[in-house]
Amino acid sequence: MRFSIWPAPHRPWDEILDLAQHCEATGWDGVYVADHFMPNAPDASPLDGDTLECWSVIAALAASVPRVRLASLVTSVTYRHPAVLANIAAAVDNISRGRLLLGIGAGWQENEHAAYGIELGTVKERLDRFEEACQVIGSLLREPRTTFAGDRYRIREAPNQPSPVQERLPLLIGGGGEKRTMRIAAHYADEWNAWTTPDVLGHKVGVLREHCEALGRDPAEIAVSTQALLFLSTDEGWLADKRQVDIGRASIVGTPSEVVDVVGQYREAGADELIVPDFTLGSTARRKDTCDLFIEEVAPSFPP
Repeated sequence: MRFSIWPAPHRPWDEILDLAQHCEATGWDGVYVADHFMPNAPDASPLDGDTLECWSVIAALAASVPRVRLASLVTSVTYRHPAVLANIAAAVDNISRGRLLLGIGAGWQENEHAAYGIELGTVKERLDRFEEACQVIGSLLREPRTTFAGDRYRIREAPNQPSPVQERLPLLIGGGGEKRTMRIAAHYADEWNAWTTPDVLGHKVGVLREHCEALGRDPAEIAVSTQALLFLSTDEGWLADKRQVDIGRASIVGTPSEVVDVVGQYREAGADELIVPDFTLGSTARRKDTCDLFIEEVAPSFPP
């Protein structure tokens, strides 16, 4: 399995860079970056809060952290025209010398769209737009010229130069909607991602395989990644409180041996990669200590 870190976008740049460099030096496989402009709200109200723009951060990491894979988790296609996004991705792949994974999604965070006047639309409208965007982006990343005439996008003889370093720059499609999103992933993705527990992941992987079968695609061509909040410690007293709280997100709580068991369940369910958000890892020093505990006592049980 691969293991990657996901620094929170509200952290200062120096902290993001420090953690990314630390994880690269200690054997982690990737760094993921969220694409948002403000904290989420339960409605369309704009919220204050530092939030570093995703592609600026990824480009800076591409030049500063030379080994690990870099990815957006995920970029809403509503935020940038897909032709613009394809050009950004090609540039970052060149800066990173071929280490980019382009994570894209249909969009969901209402307050960002409302505050900036970006169209979000109904769920159907988002998915219709997203399916066209996948075609535009994929073609611009892999073909010398792209012509596309859809309901939302029209591209005519469009180049994207320089082309990516990778012959096939991989697309990650994020989202667990079983009827449309996962069918789009089965058609266009090189990797599929969603927040899951092991049981949910096993079910979703089954759905993905069904869509692949219907489309005539080999599901082995699509890598599977997932993420969960991590509460890892050798301190049973500290863990006791964490075991009692349901924070509304998939989470892994336990000692190294317990976490090995849970990660094993994810692997059995079909995960090729586990992404660890740093959202719950505490101070800078504690984040590094927890990352080290994971990479030294959990990761060795799951060789690549």
